[in-house]
Amino acid sequence: MKTTTQIKKSHSPKTFLDHLDELRGKLLISFIAFICFSFIFSFFTDPFLKHMTKPVGQLIYTSPADAFFAQFAIALLGGFVLTLPILLFQVWSFVAEGLKEHESRYVLAYAPASAVLFLLGGSFAYFITIPFALEFLDRFSSDYVVRMITINNYVSFIVTLVLAFGVVFELPLVLMFLTKIGIATPAFLTQKRRHAFIIILIVSAIITPPDVVTQI
Repeated sequence: MKTTTQIKKSHSPKTFLDHLDELRGKLLISFIAFICFSFIFSFFTDPFLKHMTKPVGQLIYTSPADAFFAQFAIALLGGFVLTLPILLFQVWSFVAEGLKEHESRYVLAYAPASAVLFLLGGSFAYFITIPFALEFLDRFSSDYVVRMITINNYVSFIVTLVLAFGVVFELPLVLMFLTKIGIATPAFLTQKRRHAFIIILIVSAIITPPDVVTQI
């Protein structure tokens, strides 16, 4: 039987180092899953790359390692997408421990919803935004401006937009969660919307390729 001292010790609040150690463990689980999924996805990069290059046709590379690093980036992207449910579950479960009981129940709904929204955002970028952007930008080619796209630039363009749209599609869920737990209120969001527009413009300029179409 536990003594009173042992019971109090077992229910004592965690220190900052305890939380940090717990977060490290959760991130380690996600990292191991990411490595495993990326390795598995590396066997499917060829057909995936073939599908990716359909809108532009043949690509070129300017250094011997370009093709390797392009397929490596695709493997990492596939591994990240497959790891996403595990990563989000670990993050939300860590956040839930610092919330009250009625607040932590939101995590059960928000963890799978955040994964779905990220996949929707990435799919929207891949199937709608990217083809439109490529078609629009290709209109500026001419007889004296020849399109020669390197594989590194093209894969970087695809990966950046897919990840950026995935993150953007998470924002409504994050705002809803902050509103539910009382950190943000509708009045606060309305008051700060001008600042939000500026921040969104700056962030989009950083994480997206530097052209007008992707900025819009």
